[in-house]
Amino acid sequence: MIASMIVLVIAVLAAMAVVMTVGWLVQRAAGDAGWVDVFWTYGTGATCAVAALVPLAGGSVPGPRQLMVAGLVLVWSVRLGTYVAVRVAGGPEDARYAGFRRDWGRGFQARMFGVMLIQAPATAALSISILLAARNPTPGLGLADLTGLAILVGAIVGESVADGQMKRFKADPAHKGQVCDQGLWAWSRHPNYLFEFLGWLAYPVIAFRPADPWTLLALIGPALMFAILRFGTGVPPLEAAMLQSRGDAYRRYQARVSPFLPRPPKDIPA
Repeated sequence: MIASMIVLVIAVLAAMAVVMTVGWLVQRAAGDAGWVDVFWTYGTGATCAVAALVPLAGGSVPGPRQLMVAGLVLVWSVRLGTYVAVRVAGGPEDARYAGFRRDWGRGFQARMFGVMLIQAPATAALSISILLAARNPTPGLGLADLTGLAILVGAIVGESVADGQMKRFKADPAHKGQVCDQGLWAWSRHPNYLFEFLGWLAYPVIAFRPADPWTLLALIGPALMFAILRFGTGVPPLEAAMLQSRGDAYRRYQARVSPFLPRPPKDIPA
């Protein structure tokens, strides 16, 4: 099992290197680096779903758990990738990448190529969680599978609600120049990222078998996603861009609302 897993992870890595190279060419031609996220999301969904469907040793067709896990990956990918694609096609460049473009100057495209290529090994690492879940040899679907399914569906619903709240806030002309602090955004400054992280907990739940300590490696996915979103290309560059565009209004928001994990907003006098 370990040898086949390694082969599949390497295959995901190679495929994603190609996907992200094409993505870099597209974003360069379009003049909008937001396409990075579209290619990564669709590419991760496609490569990991295909890898999850590779039959187990001795089998000729994917089992029910493999089909379920591949389906979860695809649903996540299509939902998020389509949301991002619509946003990129119909609006200004993502504030994070606009900040990179401004800060990196003439070296922007070269550095973006590095940013995009590093996402290939990130997907390969995430695929470990997906593959361990898909290739769990326990017969039939059980409580752990249903729990994992509920976690991912709940996370997708939560992220969709957060995205919808932000979209409606921005669409209201009365909110121009303001910071969204309504609904889920009153409890976390990045509820969409929070639910994105929570969704990746589904795979360790499906993968874990007490008799096989190797299945603990499925925690790589959520741990890596948390690190990327909270300390990498998620929260830090977005907050830097928001501070530049919203100034003191965003500083007051930071003082009241948790950066990631939800909690009631602080009551701070104006």
